[in-house]
Amino acid sequence: MEKNHPPFSLTNNMILLTGQIAEKVGKISSYKTFETKPYLRRNNRIRSIHSSLAIEANSLSVDEVQGVINGKSVMGPEREIQEVKNAYKAYDLLGKFDPYSLKDLQKIHGIMTYLLLQDSGVFRTHNEGVFKGETCIFMAPPPQFVPQLMQQLFAWMKESRQSIHPLILSSVFHYEFVFIHPFSDGNGRIARLWQTALLSLWNPLFQYIPIESRIQEFQDDYYDAIAACHVAGNSNRFIEFMLDMINLSLDRAIEQSTGKNALLTPQVQKLIDAMEYNVPYTIHQLMELLGIASRSSFRKTYLVPALDKKLVFMTMPDKPTSKNQTYIKY
Repeated sequence: MEKNHPPFSLTNNMILLTGQIAEKVGKISSYKTFETKPYLRRNNRIRSIHSSLAIEANSLSVDEVQGVINGKSVMGPEREIQEVKNAYKAYDLLGKFDPYSLKDLQKIHGIMTYLLLQDSGVFRTHNEGVFKGETCIFMAPPPQFVPQLMQQLFAWMKESRQSIHPLILSSVFHYEFVFIHPFSDGNGRIARLWQTALLSLWNPLFQYIPIESRIQEFQDDYYDAIAACHVAGNSNRFIEFMLDMINLSLDRAIEQSTGKNALLTPQVQKLIDAMEYNVPYTIHQLMELLGIASRSSFRKTYLVPALDKKLVFMTMPDKPTSKNQTYIKY
């Protein structure tokens, strides 16, 4: 089989970010937070699933995604509910499949798209484009080339796993997979899950680091980086983007590990300390919990800063003023 080495080159920024990430991984590992606090693992897993699906236009809120995972009855489009069920099963297999196996990738795609596609787990047989909203960023390679391109990509990964850092290798894979676009649907979901799987071999804590949440936050930049790499003919910009996202994700994980953030005001820290994980609170419940009578003062001093710093999230972000709005500690 002809060898195909994905085009990219190491930059000073990549080297700097890789060093910063490795240092932060060491800090988090020393706290062993994710071993002693299973609710953090579960909450972060839910965030990963919600964000990865939201990038693909799934409209269910975090609260609704959690409800589906918990087996509760949730009002929403049947297809979107099935997407959550499938994604949960796929993410639950992290650490149990080989991310260097093309056969396993097709198997996981079958799980991720169960009941959603007729060609689930099978490479596409028609032309596809990569879209940012309604805009086509580029057309993927013709379908007849997909099997060979995927075989070459996995052969390169196996050959390079000992010589290229997992942070770089997984980011290259992510871009190349999106570029090849091997399936008729579900490519973005699989690309993000697979990068997590590759990183988890380096350090298992990545199973519970919701990098997808940061990608969702910078979704336009995500697609812009993909488009720029297509024009440039290499994945440099996308690698740097993903390293940035991983770096930001680890900052939040360190805050979860220590339980404190020196940059927080006493009011925000008080709010975070008072909230239980995985419990939705109304604004009135939070005010009562802290003994605060002024709604405007509470929002300005406590709630809004916590939301801005992504320490608390709304269960219905598309309806911020809803009377049914609740808030969950991230």
